[in-house]
Amino acid sequence: MMNILVTGAKGFVGKNLVANLNNIKENKNRTRPSIKIDEIFEFDIDTDKSLLDEYCAKSDFVFNLAGVNRPKDNSEFMAGNFGFASELLDTLKKNGNKCPIMLSSSLQATLIGRYDGEYGRSKLAGENLFFDYAAETGAKVYVYRFPNLFGKWCRPNYNSAVATFCNNIANDLPIQVNDRSTQLELLYIDDLVEEMLDAIEDKPHSCEYDGLTPLAGEQGRFCYVPTTHKVTLGEIVDLLESFKAQPNTLVMPEIPNNSFAKKLYSTYLSYLPKEKTIFDLKMNCDDRGSFTELMKTVNCGQFSVNISKPGITKGQHWHNTKWEFFIVVAGHGLIQERRIGSDEVIEFEVSGDKIQAIHMLPGYTHNIINLSDTENLVTVMWANEQFDPAHPDTFGETV
Repeated sequence: MMNILVTGAKGFVGKNLVANLNNIKENKNRTRPSIKIDEIFEFDIDTDKSLLDEYCAKSDFVFNLAGVNRPKDNSEFMAGNFGFASELLDTLKKNGNKCPIMLSSSLQATLIGRYDGEYGRSKLAGENLFFDYAAETGAKVYVYRFPNLFGKWCRPNYNSAVATFCNNIANDLPIQVNDRSTQLELLYIDDLVEEMLDAIEDKPHSCEYDGLTPLAGEQGRFCYVPTTHKVTLGEIVDLLESFKAQPNTLVMPEIPNNSFAKKLYSTYLSYLPKEKTIFDLKMNCDDRGSFTELMKTVNCGQFSVNISKPGITKGQHWHNTKWEFFIVVAGHGLIQERRIGSDEVIEFEVSGDKIQAIHMLPGYTHNIINLSDTENLVTVMWANEQFDPAHPDTFGETV
């Protein structure tokens, strides 16, 4: 069992890290069986300073996420970034604690080009302080130079363009983009948290730097998160506008696994106000029941839900290329299919008590019959393409 100290625990990274450490501590996350946590010590600017000594005495791993990035005066950069780091290391030394310690630094510490400023100088000074501490004590230090970070709980209108764009677009507020072609390198918070858990397990990704570029290598002094995303401001805004439009278009943009789009969508949703968390769907109702489109995708068709009243038959049509899944989730029904030009009918009795997926085959006319005299038949439907009213590929014919 280990005790973990997180400084800057109330900041963006700190809140996400602490939440995930608690998941491990409480056995909600079992993907890291080697990490056994007893206590998580949270330290921030408003924490009683006397607790720092106690935490430094008891900790088995330290994440130093504390820092200043938007001070009233530039002199606060050095005090907040270098000064606290120095105090933290001195307190560890006073307690004879040589536990591993991670430092949250920034690519601005490279002092290259536009990064040459007081913030970067304070971060560079903190890095050197940590490396000197490692040489003096033999303790392991993990120094990470982060690019721009984004993800849930990031404060808008502060130091993250992505957080500001997500918040403003989600809340119908204006945004300002001076140059759509400006490129950012972005690191997603969940990827960062996974890397920090790797560091606890003593398997961080090591590197050296060639300018702003990390060069992987086991002997590198620095550490880095392998997965980052280079995107332009224009690309970010276009994606966010497509996310905002989804409740109206029903079209879900492509969000492949581990893609920037997937991570940005999750981030955007975390800024939605309560009233936008719910939205109406258009129910097409008649005396037979209703049909409602649920969601459309760019390349993988669309989802709908069909409700048939007792005794009602729906369908009685066929498609050339379009095909569907019918999945009855409530009620009792019969699905019939007949190949065009044939008299043979294949039948499937279906029920919400045993949920099954039935192919509606191309070239087969098909229907669905509610066999109940009292209950609605509820069917979730997936079609392999979005409905195109100009080319519906739907031809009426009874089974």
